[in-house]
Amino acid sequence: MEGPRPRRMSIIGLLPNMLTVGALCAGVTAIRFAMEARFGAALLLIFFAAVMDGLDGRLARLLRSESQIGAELDSLCDFVNFGVAPGLILWMWALQDMKAAGWIAVLIYVVSCLLRLARFNVGHRAIDATAEKAGFQGVPSPAGAMLAFLPMFMAFAWGTGALHGGLVAVWMAAVGALMIGRFHTPSFKKLTFEAQYVRFVVVGFAALLAALLAYPWATLVVLDLIYVGIIGVSLLRGATKPRKEPPDGA
Repeated sequence: MEGPRPRRMSIIGLLPNMLTVGALCAGVTAIRFAMEARFGAALLLIFFAAVMDGLDGRLARLLRSESQIGAELDSLCDFVNFGVAPGLILWMWALQDMKAAGWIAVLIYVVSCLLRLARFNVGHRAIDATAEKAGFQGVPSPAGAMLAFLPMFMAFAWGTGALHGGLVAVWMAAVGALMIGRFHTPSFKKLTFEAQYVRFVVVGFAALLAALLAYPWATLVVLDLIYVGIIGVSLLRGATKPRKEPPDGA
């Protein structure tokens, strides 16, 4: 008697997971480049990992190949790419001379990223499935990594050396606090616009891409500062609304 036929999957259906694993390879390689003092290349690899992280989930939904293992892979890779890797890169760039104090800042940032991802996973699975439909609670981990790298972007844009380690350490800890915050930040994938403005959006995207290619570090500084402004607006709006008791958990 023949047993059940093994389940077959197409190569196309594996593309989202391949993107996720590719992002992990980029993040781990960024750590290697940082160890070789190739910090510019390390930052570009983390940025590349963030782009792939934004694509894998959308591709999975488009191909209808979403799975539990894919979700777990995505979360684990996010922790390495946007938690562990940025912490180590910033440590090697500016914090080694601070020794214990610098390492404490790294640990605060990495643990905050871990708690952020754990809360996100729990919210999607059981406790509060609607928590992040209209936006995010706190700063998402890819955006947190880009914010944490702001001192590096500024140093490279201005052609200076590493900024003072104390400032970098305080900034890392502050970004960690933003990631585990309970305030709401917008989800740009929910952004919509009228069809008549499509041409302006396309031209704007082309201009942004050109700026990233011509002046990558200065453009990333500007994007970070714009996002900091968005966070400030979100905090002000949250302060004017009546507070609700948050659910228990991370």
